[in-house]
Amino acid sequence: MRITRVECIPITTPLIKPLVIATTNITKIDQILLKIYTDDGIVGIADSGDTSAFYHGETQYSIAGIIATTIAPRILIGEDPTRIEKIVAMMDLLVRDNHHAKSMVDAALHDIKGKALGVPVYQLLGGKSVDAVDLGFVLMAGPADQVVSEAQKALSHGFKLIKLKMSPDYEMGLRGARALREALGDGARLMMDVNGMWSYDFALMALRRMEKEGVNLELIEQPLPYWDIEGMARLRQKVDTPIFADESAKELQHLKEIIDRQAADGLFLKVQKAGGLIKSQRWLAMARMSGMPVMCGCMPGSGLEASPAAHLLVADQWASQFVQENCGPLTIHDVFEIDGPVQDELALNTPLYKNGQLFAPEGPGLGIELNEDFIASHLSPGFSALSVAA
Repeated sequence: MRITRVECIPITTPLIKPLVIATTNITKIDQILLKIYTDDGIVGIADSGDTSAFYHGETQYSIAGIIATTIAPRILIGEDPTRIEKIVAMMDLLVRDNHHAKSMVDAALHDIKGKALGVPVYQLLGGKSVDAVDLGFVLMAGPADQVVSEAQKALSHGFKLIKLKMSPDYEMGLRGARALREALGDGARLMMDVNGMWSYDFALMALRRMEKEGVNLELIEQPLPYWDIEGMARLRQKVDTPIFADESAKELQHLKEIIDRQAADGLFLKVQKAGGLIKSQRWLAMARMSGMPVMCGCMPGSGLEASPAAHLLVADQWASQFVQENCGPLTIHDVFEIDGPVQDELALNTPLYKNGQLFAPEGPGLGIELNEDFIASHLSPGFSALSVAA
């Protein structure tokens, strides 16, 4: 089997409810749909989800551009798509960074291989460790009464943990955290995500204040900028709240620095940040070796965007022990559960979300079918598809 064509299709998916976080407001998802065609008639697919220049500096244009100009013509065309380890190594040799683009190629190749063998991707990753993983629910920044209401609904649907995104108005965010603790009681598991927007001095003040007021966060995610690993190490020595690294924890050398400096109590993984499933397995092995708990997030995206991480999380024994956050389709549809076909996104189905748990799709490959009607009607304006053929 050989790769014959690679196609990058720009899609824009509107959101029912904007995503409000410290760095930006997201009202629509600008994504790339990747299709990798083979001479056996199998097509591997992947969805970038939101391309989020603020998170790791990639856009629809950069993802499609690097795949179409370099990865497809120099690595993929004519190659055996089942040689995923070889292709991942070649991408890292020829392309610096661009982890989001690499992760899409990796996902589409796993989709091809799973389809060719007639097995779900989780079987390619070692088989299931668990049938489902427990989920936390992510609250967007907002007024205290709003976040309390959303949290109560999420907990009633079985979610095990509530994460509050920090508001651009930091004081409003701190008020929201206090209100959540008061409304939900001491037994609720609460965390906060700052997305690296606090200074060291403000983080120290805010965490000490919340500790004194009894907010009792289970953890705080990325309180300082991604580059300030030394600052996180100092902060961790001065507060009782566990600190988890997300934007700081990208490649293996970053994990090593965090571990060596004792800069975090745990780590956040995104498959797109790590560069794909192959590299995520290495990432998780390093976390496990260091005894670091891992939570896995997502880019806001379709059932196709969520599928690679769903397969990884049910397969990886270390990650499966912890509460996870791979909930992109719930964000699109503004729901707490999905247990069947969906509309208004590029996939016709998603991983199963039920009773606060995530189940990986059971079909061959990633187990996702495309909604071609939606794709045709939601092409991103002013941006044509890019295609590379043998």
